[in-house]
Amino acid sequence: MIERLTWRPLTQDDAQPSADLLNAIEAVDKIGENYTAEDTLTELIDPCADLERGSLAAFDGDLMVGYMKIQYRPTAAEVHRVSLDGGVHPSYRRQGIGTRLVRAGIESARVLHALHHPALRLAINVHKAEHISGLPELLGTAGFTPVRYFQRMEHALLDVGPSEDPRIEPWSEATDEEFRRVRNEAYRENWGSTPMPAELWKNKVTNQTFRPSVSFLLRDADGVAAGLLVTMNWEADTEATGVRDAHFMVIGTLPGYRNRGVARALLGHALRAAAEQGYDRALLSVDSENSTGAFGIFERAGFTSTMRFVRWELEG
Repeated sequence: MIERLTWRPLTQDDAQPSADLLNAIEAVDKIGENYTAEDTLTELIDPCADLERGSLAAFDGDLMVGYMKIQYRPTAAEVHRVSLDGGVHPSYRRQGIGTRLVRAGIESARVLHALHHPALRLAINVHKAEHISGLPELLGTAGFTPVRYFQRMEHALLDVGPSEDPRIEPWSEATDEEFRRVRNEAYRENWGSTPMPAELWKNKVTNQTFRPSVSFLLRDADGVAAGLLVTMNWEADTEATGVRDAHFMVIGTLPGYRNRGVARALLGHALRAAAEQGYDRALLSVDSENSTGAFGIFERAGFTSTMRFVRWELEG
């Protein structure tokens, strides 16, 4: 079957076929990710996705049956961690499509690395749910090894107590740049994290899935920003499942304010806001080895682990 497929780089016109493919994958892999064409277009116009050099899609007629896409880092220090994403339609698996896409992804990652950070060490990362069938064999054969584990955690938004904190304010256009700055400073020591420039912040954070009324900044007594929490919601998930999720996608505290209850206050405030605004649950993801104690903070706030993700890595 692989011989009859058409192979070409992704383009911005592939938003709907991409959404259709990802939703077919979700129906089998069940990782809780559904998409509209608007969602996939956001990925296709990612300023750090060079589609011509860093993507490949397989088509059976008009049906997209597999894809891979590379995201390079605009800034990096010592190690340039390039992200390789992709998937194969469940009806077309175990026919060599995934193997070809992974090989193409490795080569594309090396090309983009040479263009952007040739003096640094290259690490190619794949981030996928642990339970996906066949994935360890596919990536292991290509030389990838597991290097990190992440937990998806869930809060049912039941019995959420009141949370009135005058230090906390919602996002506004006037504070958007402050949100981005706090995120970059708070994430500076996080494994694999790099500063997010304004263009990428707009693409990845304040896009159509951003929910400003459940996104907050906490200031100290002098009015200095100390931490933030950013919430996103995918309408396609709600339509597919009937469950309205508040994804706490960015949670961070500046180093000088850690161990002073900033994250706890932000979580309590956001949980209450989400409950009041009709969300059914809150979700977040945390590095199991996070050095700031985030996992324990989330557990104490009432979150429980529901799914584990693996970060696979290949030295370039």
